Amino acid sequence: MHNENCDLVGEANTIRRPLEGWSRHSISQGSPSRRVREDHGVTEPRAPLDQLESEVLGGSRRYTRTEVAERAEVDIEHARTLWRALGFADVDDGNVAFTDRDVEALRTVQSLVDMGILDRGQQLAVTRAMGQALSRLAEWQVATLTAALSSGSGTGSTAPMSPEDATVAARELVPVMEGLIGYVWRRHLAATAARTFAAGPGDAAARPMVVGFADLVGFTSLTRHVDENTLAALVDRFEAIAYDVIAATGGRVVKTVGDEVMFTADEAAAGAEIAVSLAERVGAEADLPDLRVGVACGNVVARLGDVYGEPVNIASRLTSFARPGSVLVDRDFATALEGDDRWQLRRVPPRPVRGYTLLHGFRLRRAGDGDD
Repeated sequence: MHNENCDLVGEANTIRRPLEGWSRHSISQGSPSRRVREDHGVTEPRAPLDQLESEVLGGSRRYTRTEVAERAEVDIEHARTLWRALGFADVDDGNVAFTDRDVEALRTVQSLVDMGILDRGQQLAVTRAMGQALSRLAEWQVATLTAALSSGSGTGSTAPMSPEDATVAARELVPVMEGLIGYVWRRHLAATAARTFAAGPGDAAARPMVVGFADLVGFTSLTRHVDENTLAALVDRFEAIAYDVIAATGGRVVKTVGDEVMFTADEAAAGAEIAVSLAERVGAEADLPDLRVGVACGNVVARLGDVYGEPVNIASRLTSFARPGSVLVDRDFATALEGDDRWQLRRVPPRPVRGYTLLHGFRLRRAGDGDD
């Protein structure tokens, strides 16, 4: 059955359309105060940063915090709580800081409570999760796109973009990126819904799962000996490998924190393939430090894109004492792999770690790999 909401071709056409007639060279043809596309009309000159902000926000600042709350018919203190949950600092009462889109967004999120879809606690949790995820995405997009547009503008310059040039780019690229974000979100929504309903009846938030951590060895020391650009390139390469390996094997990246990635998988075999492949791929990279991986399995609680439970703690502790280039797994994971002749497991001496008197681990390798 065709579903237009997941139609990649249709989405791509919609996303691509605003880019017709525009390229990176457009930024060298004048600032928006001097050059305006015909379909946008001519506007009065404004300060460059005001123009940029208006393009990004989708409108000019028109309202104070109190006026937004009144127009959205939301208690002002609750509106302030939601604003903080998004990750933004408080705004003074007399500061005209909000747009029509702020009013509409507040009205919409409150309607989810009014209709009984969410209670206030869930509303706040969802708001906080969206703020955390999109804040990181926005920082990455600004850094990446400004660097790409500056270096590829045709001027031969790598100097930072001016606010005027950034406004021209934002006018065209913000709708494009907004469409792409919507498409990716729908794809992840469909995949998550499929996994949830496939798990069957019961508590969909708590179920058996494989949890793993992969950590670059000696990364802290490395940061003291390389420049910022080299460090950024190393992190980008590590994350690219991690996302490629984990997704290809049917796992999911929970989060990355610099030199570490946390992942999950539904089955022990998939978790084993992810863990060993990560160590192999990173180990083959001459410029990257070795990787150490810890994996555990058991019941975890999935909440707002993160996972919690004892397997998470065990996997983290196993990672902390795994040798460079190795994979350590817990006893439950080793039991789950019994009978799978693709893997070999060797018990390692138990170690006292924080929270556990002795933590028992097993070294995981592909069958046929020799001992160290």
